[in-house]
Amino acid sequence: MDQKTAGSLHIRTKTWIENDRQELLFGKGKTEILELIEQEGSIAKAAEKMGMNYKKAWTHIKILRENIADELVVAQKGGGDTGGTVLTAKAGELIKKYRQLQQEVENFANKRFRELFITDEHSAQ
Repeated sequence: MDQKTAGSLHIRTKTWIENDRQELLFGKGKTEILELIEQEGSIAKAAEKMGMNYKKAWTHIKILRENIADELVVAQKGGGDTGGTVLTAKAGELIKKYRQLQQEVENFANKRFRELFITDEHSAQ
C-alpha cells in the first residue's frame, strides 16, 4: 500500500460491553437511544428519531435495567409538560465514559494502522 493511499485511510472500530453470557449490554445503539431520550424527553420520540419502533427502544432500556445496578432512565408520569422520561446522572456518566472509550480505541487503532502500513512502507523505501 503506498503512502498516499494509506494516508487517506482510517480504521473504524466497534466497541461494546457484554455480560458473562456474552449478551450485548451497552454500545453505540444504546448510547444513541439514551442521548435521544435526553434530548427529546421521551422514549417514543427518541425511537421515532432513530427509525426504530417503541418496543425495540423499550427493550434496550429493559436490558440496561436488568444488567446495570444503577437506575439510568426515569419515567415521569403525567401528561403534557409534566410527563416524559429523563436520564439520571449515572446514565450521563456512562454515556460519557463509553464515548471516551470508543474514541481512545479508534485513536489507538489508527495509530497502530499508521505504524504498520504507513511507517513500514515509508521506511522500506
